[in-house]
This record gives sequence, structure tokens and C-alpha cells, in this order.
Amino acid sequence: MTPPVRATRLSARDTLSEALAGILRRPGRAVLTALGTVLGVGSFVAVLGLTATLSSRIDGRFNLLTATEVTVQDVAAEHDEFAGPAFPADAEQRLRQVAGIAHAGVLWTVRLDPGTAVGALPTGAGAGGGASEGGGTAVVAASPGAVAALAPTLRQGRLYDEFAERTHQRVAVLGSGVADRLGITTLATRPVVHIGQEPFTVAGIIADVERRPEHLLSVLVPRATAEELWGPPGPASASLLIDTELGAARQVAGLVPLALRPDHPEYLKAVPPPDPRVLRSGVTSDLSALFLLLAGICLVIGAVGIANTTLVAVLERTGEIGLRRALGARGRHVWAQFLTESAALGALGGLVGTALGELTVVGVSLARDWTPVIHPATVAAAPLAGLLTGLLAGLHPAWRAARIEPAEALRR
Repeated sequence: MTPPVRATRLSARDTLSEALAGILRRPGRAVLTALGTVLGVGSFVAVLGLTATLSSRIDGRFNLLTATEVTVQDVAAEHDEFAGPAFPADAEQRLRQVAGIAHAGVLWTVRLDPGTAVGALPTGAGAGGGASEGGGTAVVAASPGAVAALAPTLRQGRLYDEFAERTHQRVAVLGSGVADRLGITTLATRPVVHIGQEPFTVAGIIADVERRPEHLLSVLVPRATAEELWGPPGPASASLLIDTELGAARQVAGLVPLALRPDHPEYLKAVPPPDPRVLRSGVTSDLSALFLLLAGICLVIGAVGIANTTLVAVLERTGEIGLRRALGARGRHVWAQFLTESAALGALGGLVGTALGELTVVGVSLARDWTPVIHPATVAAAPLAGLLTGLLAGLHPAWRAARIEPAEALRR
């Protein structure tokens, strides 16, 4: 009696051996095929590592200017349309009683008549000896505390002080943009700025400010002088700028409305700085979403490369597949071999990409003097992502290979 024919079997060891032989048959093509996965996984690891590193530094690198800035807005018109300016004339004196405030003052943009020009003349010069600007130059009424809260850096001269405010002096501090436009390069000639028909002696020129950089294009004049010449600010046009000590901003924001207007604290709206934890979360999520999208695109490109190369290999090896099928290999054996080849390419790309991503994080951190942070889960997941990419990319080519008929393949 003839013994029954046993079904052929392909062990896992044989499958891996055949897949490795298939990959090494064209090593150059295999390297180029895995390159897409290398880039994708490397981007994945580098992005998550750099995001984690930056997130760990946000608390230490949190913008101290933002963390110590409080803005108070005049919202009296929202509660009473007949209410005047919400800020009292002695606002700065009252705020000196509030702990945690370094500098504070009221400021607003002065409402000038249309066509009012801002011009500059050195003392003793004729009317045609200076430059002039049209109505585009902003004139800002700012108390001495508000100017100090801008954290200015002087190019020349000095800032006006409480005496100039109290005595309604006609002095001005120019932003560097306005000074350059007016041609004022030195204070040795005691230049005078004319706002309309009103002359103001230039006390100083600001080279830069750490807050409100738009005021580099403004002419700053004392608050009391501006009120005397052009009247009080309009509804909701004035604001209070406060520079606080580190850590006191949110507490100051809660106390200022009551300190300035105990009769109507609702007339003032204090805007504290954002919570650093919320900012950190937002920065982290934005960075992750943006760069993970790029990493995902690289992985898709890698998957397409693997799928294309595996499909070409199937077409090139049609005769080999037919011979193996004729010798007893089953469709699932062919399917397993080609799927293993693509998975091996993906895993290889994942391992190399993980190493390159880690080196990128460490290199950037060393260059920037940071402490690199890479979560172990990222290192573990990256090669698996490469393996999964290879598996998904090889499904269709392996299915095509498994469906090749032996007789048809051997005729080619």
C-alpha cells in the first residue's frame, strides 16, 4: 500500500533563511528600499525626542517678561456709558502700596486732529531746517512708570521722571524708529519735536524695548502733559502696564482693580500672564502634531518604496516561484517568504532609523547645551513601527506572489 503524501511544511527558520537570501540577492536595492523607512522612523524618534527635550526646558526657559507682565484695561464703558476714564490720576501712587509691583503706569495713544504733523528742529534752527512726519507717527501719553515698565534700552539721553509728570513739562522720549525718520542722531543740539504747534524737548532716544516694540515708532510724552494739551483718553483707550516681580503676576492682577477703584473694581479688567503649564502643553502638542505629520509622510514614502520593490521582485522571480511551487511549495509558503522579506526590510529600516534619531537628539542637545530626553517607550515603539510598515507594504506583493500558477510561471 502506497503511504499517503504528507503536506509540505516550511519552518520559521527556513522562511527567515529564504527571506534573507532574497534580500541579499540585490543588496543595493534593499538598502535604497529601506531608506524611506529609515527616514520615517528616524524622524519619528528625533521629533519625539526633541519635543520631550524642549518640553522639559520650557519651565526653565519660560519668557520672564511674559511671566511678569500684567495689563489692566479700562472697561468702564461696558458698565456705564456715562462713566469717565477708569484710571485715577494718582494711579501710580496707589499701586506703590501693592506688593510685588516693580513698575506700573498708564498709557494711551493720543487722539490728534487729522493732519497733525510731527516735526523736528534743533534749537535755534529756522522753520525749514528740520524733518517732519505726517499724521502716521503715534503720540503716546505714558506716565514715567509705564515707560519704565516697557523695559527700554536708551540710545542717548534719559527718560522723563516724576518731576516732569508732576509739573507738566513738555519733554518727549522718542523711539528709535521715529528718531531715525526725523533725522535726530544726537541730543547735543538739543532737538525739539513739534507735535502740531506744541514744542517738546527731546529728553532721550530709546534704542530698544523688551515690551511693546510698537512704541519704537512712537513719541512718548508725560501723561499729565498730554491730558493738559489734548484732554483725557477716550473710553476704553487707556491701559495700565505693570511689571511685576517673578511669581507675583497673578496675585497682582487680582489686587489691582480693587486698589485703583475700590468703588467700582468692575471698571477695570486685569489680564494676567498665561499659565506656564498651559503654554507648555500647547507648545508640546503643536510641535508634536506638526513634526509627527512629517514623520508619518516619510513612513508612507518608505512603505510605498518597500511595496514597489517587493512587487518588482515578485515579477522578476516568477520563474523561481513557479519552480518552487512545482516542487511542492504551497501558496502560503510563498506568501510568507515575501511578507517576511518586506517585514525584514521594514524592521532593518526601523532599527537604523531609531539609532539615527537618537543620535540626532543627542547631537542637537549637545550643540544647544541641553539635557537630552528620550522616553523608553519611543525607543521601543520605533522599530516596531518600521516592522509594521514593512508588513503592511508587503501584503499586496506577497498576495500576488502566492497566486502565481506553477505551470504558467514555468512557461515564461
